[in-house]
Amino acid sequence: MKNDMLASRKPWIIRNATSLLTGAAVLGYIVFIQWFWGWGQIIALWREVGLAALVSAVALLLSTYVLRTWRIHDYFPLETGGRFARLLRLVQVHNLLNVMLPFRSGEVSFPLLMKQEFGVSFTRAGAALFVMRLLDLHALMAAAGIGLALEHGRPAAWLAWTAFSILPAIAFTARRPLLALLHRLLPARLQRLVAEIEGGLPADALAFCRAWGVTLVNWFVKIAVLAWVLMLLGNLDLAPSFGGALGGELSSILPVHAPGGVGTYPAGITAGALGFGAAHTEGAVEALGKAAVNAHLLIIVTSVIGTLLSMLVARSKA
Repeated sequence: MKNDMLASRKPWIIRNATSLLTGAAVLGYIVFIQWFWGWGQIIALWREVGLAALVSAVALLLSTYVLRTWRIHDYFPLETGGRFARLLRLVQVHNLLNVMLPFRSGEVSFPLLMKQEFGVSFTRAGAALFVMRLLDLHALMAAAGIGLALEHGRPAAWLAWTAFSILPAIAFTARRPLLALLHRLLPARLQRLVAEIEGGLPADALAFCRAWGVTLVNWFVKIAVLAWVLMLLGNLDLAPSFGGALGGELSSILPVHAPGGVGTYPAGITAGALGFGAAHTEGAVEALGKAAVNAHLLIIVTSVIGTLLSMLVARSKA
């Protein structure tokens, strides 16, 4: 109660600094797009592609949120059993906060929401999130490695990619000796923390394989959809579209993205596409920029739609 009273005494601008920063960034983004291209040109790209393509892209991206929810449900089956709709809402809110807040600060919402909604301890939920994010980053880097291996075409490149691809399995196999070493080295007051971290790991090899497999499928679908959208909107070949999709997602999963991904996500798409062979002419780069902005808007709109739908589904199940 005392903390709530103290928080309420802070100036309004400080209490709402994050929301104001996000709103200012989004507003600036809207103005920049209008000044640089004009919203008419941006929307015209989707008119050319057609409503069916837009609906298909949104539906496929929404399916990845269901996969993420299942992965978390499989991590915590006892706590989340029979409440999948409620967990889906939690995942959507967490995802939307991640999209809109800067520097991955939205990640903090996951352990807080898991504790509030399902009684999972902050440490255990945080440890699970850390493992899942490592799997996410590994899947994206492994996908990028495929492009590099195809470009070089040498056996050594494929050997290096194979070694990198199996790193998660090696790390999971070595978890018990590492945790046992921590139990021996850390003081007694930290033993519970180690136990909570261990509780955030997959329960066994089969659970790990499920988490790993769902992660790979999730990212395959998302990257494929984004690459397809970039091919349609930017008139790109497969390789630059693939590189653009990877660049955009890497910019969002690393702690460097701006509020709402404003500027950083399209920049990541552009850099990735150019790195994978997109044309560097002025006209081609301008078309790529428009496609990158549209792909970014697609991600934001899908996050908002998914959050609203998950809230409706959760309410209907209540």
